[in-house]
Amino acid sequence: MEIIVAENAGFCYGVKRAINLASHSVYRANRTFTLGPIIHNPQVVKKLTEAGIKTIDDLDQIDRGTIIFRSHGVSPKIYQKAKEKGLEIIDATCPNVSKVQKIALHLKKKGYTIIIIGEKEHPEVTSILELVANNVFCLNSSKEVSKLFLNTDKLGVVAQTTQTLENFKKIVYRLISHFKELRVFNTICKSALSMQKSSLQLAKKVGVMIVIGGYNSANTRRLTDICKKVNHQTYHIEEPCQLKSDWIKDQRIIGVTAGASTPSWIIEDVVKKLKSIDNENR
Repeated sequence: MEIIVAENAGFCYGVKRAINLASHSVYRANRTFTLGPIIHNPQVVKKLTEAGIKTIDDLDQIDRGTIIFRSHGVSPKIYQKAKEKGLEIIDATCPNVSKVQKIALHLKKKGYTIIIIGEKEHPEVTSILELVANNVFCLNSSKEVSKLFLNTDKLGVVAQTTQTLENFKKIVYRLISHFKELRVFNTICKSALSMQKSSLQLAKKVGVMIVIGGYNSANTRRLTDICKKVNHQTYHIEEPCQLKSDWIKDQRIIGVTAGASTPSWIIEDVVKKLKSIDNENR
């Protein structure tokens, strides 16, 4: 049995940066916390917790120490609250997310109503919604465009950085047919696009496709959906122990990819487990 790992799989630049910032904070005198999981990967969050970096859900849970703002970004209100509490701030917001925030603010100042193409409940989108505050809407499907009743024809469009290009194009196309003036910024991360492309290409060639990443990871779920469109035997797992013997029985080629929040050591462990299962099946 041959195992092929996608060319672009695992940690992206923004995630690496966030993890490095968190890892170095361990040596600070203050106790360190992250506001929400720093990335959407349970194993990485567990390792950071074991190193002394605790995850909290609200700034009211602490009165002092160092707070790390996760890779998805936070709203200005949260940033200001941390300052007022006298917390030391480490901003691990992905530079690509910061770029989307700046573009959205620029469009708002120019009088555009903002459309964010993405998942409304995702922390990255939430940070942009709260930043812009007024005249901002989130769309995750082209079907939602017809439900938009706006007193403007001027729309500024940005995307959640881990969106698929296909969904982005569909929604923009529908918006063009409903509104007169659009300023569209393709803010999908190049790393995310490369990951999607290499995963899709691999899924077409293999018998079974394994996608590794947190179940709460938006980009990993998208990779799974993309692969399933061309390979029905696509499975999303968080860790090696979830692999099942039946999935790979009698298969010649297995494909493996991973979301942007998945470290290389988990990918390696999954490959080892696949080899072990293959040996047992013989």
